Amino acid sequence: MSGGLLAAVVRLGPPIVVLLAGTACSLPRGTSLLPAPVQDLPIQNPGHPAWFEPAPGAFRVRFETTQGVFVIEVVRDWALRGADRLYHLVRAGFFDDSRFFRVRAGFIAQFGIPGDPAIAGVWRDRAMPDDSATQSNQRGFIAYAMTGPNTRTTQLFINLADNQRLDAENFAPIGRVIEGMDVVDRLYAGYDEASGGGMRLGRQGRLFTEGNAYLDREFPRLGRLIRATVLPIR
Repeated sequence: MSGGLLAAVVRLGPPIVVLLAGTACSLPRGTSLLPAPVQDLPIQNPGHPAWFEPAPGAFRVRFETTQGVFVIEVVRDWALRGADRLYHLVRAGFFDDSRFFRVRAGFIAQFGIPGDPAIAGVWRDRAMPDDSATQSNQRGFIAYAMTGPNTRTTQLFINLADNQRLDAENFAPIGRVIEGMDVVDRLYAGYDEASGGGMRLGRQGRLFTEGNAYLDREFPRLGRLIRATVLPIR
């Protein structure tokens, strides 16, 4: 293939044929045509200026999970700081190969602790200032978890029901699920709080220090977040 028409992450497997601009080219089966993680975002240095660049006014994130695919749409004006952080974390591959470690049936599905303890430790206490809530925590809306004012880091939750009672505590939604809410509903909820609990319960130590190795051993049925990718809005 020539001319730089296609950039893709190549994985092993039988070839498939892709038609692009009238030209057929062979790619291994399982090849992704979605953008690869941005390698120049310094994931071990959350203070780097690149992390504070503004996100687009609206963008979508495609989540590949063991239960299927769902897509969220983020609106920056709803929560500026939260939207900016999510945009860059996704582009850096921060959420790839992590777990939905807290799923409470009829309440929320929570994620956002990396499976690699070396990365999780760097971001564990990297809090950002609050955004004022402009939207309600309705079913399908996504917001950051927190323990109080100005304590949001990288953990997010998707509302599995209408949870307007969270509005008074300023859990500020940054976006909502626009495709695949049935996938979110299928995430395994049998462990409830036992597999990590919320930030306020103080039961997340081993998630940060042992990562996927701990969760996969002790809670093997947790839903897995395979990859998150920013999609353009056309």
